[in-house]
Amino acid sequence: MTERSRLARWVLPDGVEPDPRFTLANERTFLAWIRTSLAFLAGGIALEAFTAQAFASPLRTVLAVLVIGIGLLIAAGAGFRWIRVERSMRTGNPLPIPAIVPLLGFGAVAAAIAAVLMVLLTTQGP
Repeated sequence: MTERSRLARWVLPDGVEPDPRFTLANERTFLAWIRTSLAFLAGGIALEAFTAQAFASPLRTVLAVLVIGIGLLIAAGAGFRWIRVERSMRTGNPLPIPAIVPLLGFGAVAAAIAAVLMVLLTTQGP
């Protein structure tokens, strides 16, 4: 058996190597959260770039920064969740509760409100 890298020993210091299928499933879940994060980042950029007619500049910028910030938090949460789940599997502890799920829910509500406002404001006209 080869020795684990210094980074692997630092991030995952304890426990027994889990079944590779579980580690790969954890990685796929991490990547799903990253895709969600990228969608929020793209949505925030699109909000700033393409909604000049719908929102005044300060409101548009605040909404875009909010959506981008949620994407950033989801990406950070995905990384921390991956580590926590991997450590739990290695030590035989229960899996942690996904703390980023409420953030994602809040983000989805914020994005939906922004979309509804955009539609309402563009259909009213000047």
